[in-house]
Amino acid sequence: MDLHFGDSKPTDEERAAVDALLGPPESAWEGADRTDADLRWARGGRPARERRDLLLPGLHALNDRVGWISEGALDYLCRRLTVPPAEAYGVATFYALFSVRPRPATVLHVCTDLACTAAGAPALCAGAEARLGPGSGVTVERSPCLGLCERAPAALAIRAGDPVRTAVSAPATAETAVLAATAPDSASPEPPAAAAVPQAGDPDLILLRRVGVVDPASLDDYRAHGGYRALRRAFALGPAGVIREVTDSGLLGRGGAAFPTGRKWQATAAQPDRPHYVVCNADESEPGTFKDRVLMEGDPYALVEAMTVAAYAVGAHRGYLYLRGEYPRAVHRMRHAIDQARARGLLGDDILGQGFAFDIELRRGAGAYICGEETALFNSVEGHRGEPRSKPPFPVEKGLFGKPTAANNVETLVNVLPILTLGAPAYAAIGTATSTGPKLFCVSGSVDRPGVYELPFGATLGDLLDRAGVRQGLRAVLLGGAAGGFVRPDELGIPLTFEGTREAGTTLGSGVVMAFDDTVPLPRLLLRIAEFFRDESCGQCVPCRVGTVRQEEALRRIADRTGAAAADDIALLRDVGRALRDASICGLGQTAWNAVESAIDRLGAYE
Repeated sequence: MDLHFGDSKPTDEERAAVDALLGPPESAWEGADRTDADLRWARGGRPARERRDLLLPGLHALNDRVGWISEGALDYLCRRLTVPPAEAYGVATFYALFSVRPRPATVLHVCTDLACTAAGAPALCAGAEARLGPGSGVTVERSPCLGLCERAPAALAIRAGDPVRTAVSAPATAETAVLAATAPDSASPEPPAAAAVPQAGDPDLILLRRVGVVDPASLDDYRAHGGYRALRRAFALGPAGVIREVTDSGLLGRGGAAFPTGRKWQATAAQPDRPHYVVCNADESEPGTFKDRVLMEGDPYALVEAMTVAAYAVGAHRGYLYLRGEYPRAVHRMRHAIDQARARGLLGDDILGQGFAFDIELRRGAGAYICGEETALFNSVEGHRGEPRSKPPFPVEKGLFGKPTAANNVETLVNVLPILTLGAPAYAAIGTATSTGPKLFCVSGSVDRPGVYELPFGATLGDLLDRAGVRQGLRAVLLGGAAGGFVRPDELGIPLTFEGTREAGTTLGSGVVMAFDDTVPLPRLLLRIAEFFRDESCGQCVPCRVGTVRQEEALRRIADRTGAAAADDIALLRDVGRALRDASICGLGQTAWNAVESAIDRLGAYE
C-alpha cells in the first residue's frame, strides 16, 4: 500500500510551525490559500527537491509545537518539500521521539537502560504512572539511555508548545519526575556540567580543564582561557601542516572504531570532488555514554573551534553538528555558541581575517541509536530513514550529500585543540606508543563518584574504579557499553588502551565503564541489552533484523533457568551471535552479541 496526499488539512498551529521553518508557501501546490491555481502542475521543481534535508527539522517543528505529527500536518510538510508522503511517513515513524498517533502534549521519558535499571527505573516508571493517571495530560514512555547515567535514574519531560519546554529530573523519584512533567518551571534546575566531572578544576586536565572554570555562555571567557589559540596556529601551519600535526600525534578516533584521524582528514582533503563537508557526530546514544554531553554543556566553544580547524584542514566550508534530541541543554548551549561565534567573525565568510569561510548548521537527532553510525547519520541529515549504507564507497569519498566528508565525534575533535597548542610530539608523549593522548571515561553504576574522568591512556581499570570509589561486592564491569563486553572483578589490571583491551578479549569502545555489584540481577541486565538491540535495529538487513529478535527470545526463555535447562538456548545464542557478527551490514548487528557472549563465557551468567 502506498500513501498519497489525502483530504486531511493541517491546523493553523501546524501550518504555522512548518511556515516558521520554511517561510510562507508561494503557490497553491505548496499549500497557499489560493483557489485560482491549477494543481495539475507541481510548483517548485529542483529548488524544492533540494530542500529534502529539511524534512527532519520540519518533523521536529511539528512535534515540538503539537506533540505529535498528524496526517494533515505531514501532508502539508510533504507538499512544501515535494517529498512523497510514503517516504515522509517512513522517516517520521523511524524515530522514537516522534509520534504519528495522537498523544498528550507532555511526554515524560523515563530511562530504563542499564545504569537506570540498576538504580530503580522500573519502580520509577510505575510510581510516575500511578501518580499521573489517564487524565493527567501526560504520557509516560520508557526510554533508552538519556545520557544522564551519572545521575541515574533519570527522566526527561518534554512539553509541546511555542516554545517547546523541557525539564530534566535526575536522580529522579516518582514525585520529582511528575513535577518536571506537570510544572517544568518548578522543577529543580539541572546541576552545572562540572557536577559530572569529579576532577573539575584540576589544572593537569587537558580536555576537561575549562569545564567548571569558564562560563559556557561567554565567548570572551573562553578566549581568556586559551580559546582560539589552536585555530590561529592552524592558520599559521596551513591545511597540510594541520593534517601533518594530527597524523604525527597518533590521534585515534574516540567513537569506538579507533581509526587514525590524520588519515581520515588526509583522504578527505585529497578528494577532487567538491564541496567537502565536516560532520560532528554528537549523537552519543551508547548506554552509559555521556562525555560528549558534558563537553558540549561545559565547554561548547571548544567544539566550534575544533570543527573550524577540521574544516580548514580538509577544505570544507560547511559543517553539520548532529546532536541527539535527548540533550536539550546541550542543544541550547551549542546553538548559542554557534550564534556568538558567527556574530564575532569566528564563523562566516572571513574567519579571523584569513579569507577562510566556514559555517556550522546544527541538526537534532530524534531518538535513533543507529544514527550514531556515520552513514546512517548522513541519511538522517539528508531527510531519509537513518539506515546505514554499504561500504565502499567510504565517507571520505562519498559521504554527506554524496560528497567527501570527514566525520568525527565530539571527543575526537576536541583532542585536536591540544595537539595544535602543545605540538604533536608533546601530545604523543601522553599515554602509550599506540594509544596516545588523554581519554575520557564515563563511569557509572555501583560507584560512589560517577562521572566523566580524564586519564592518560595506559591507566588500568582498577586505577579508574579506585578514583570513582567502586563499592563492595563488585560482580562485573561492562566496558564499551551495550556493544562492549563484561570483565570479572579479578581482571581490573587491564590497561585502558585500545591494544590492552583488545589483548584482554574485550573493547574500549567509546569509554563506557559501568560497574555492577552483586545486588544487580545479571540475567535481567542481559535481557535489557537484548531488548535494546532489538528496538534499535533499523531492520534493513536480515541478520540483524531477525537475529536481535531471536537473541532476545532465547534470553527471555532462559532468564530464570541455569545449567542443563539453558544449554540448548545458549547453543542457539552462539549460532545467532555468529550470524549477527559475520553478516550484519553495520556495527549495531556486529556487536549486538558481544556483551551476552562475554557474560556467558567470562562471568558464567547461567551456570
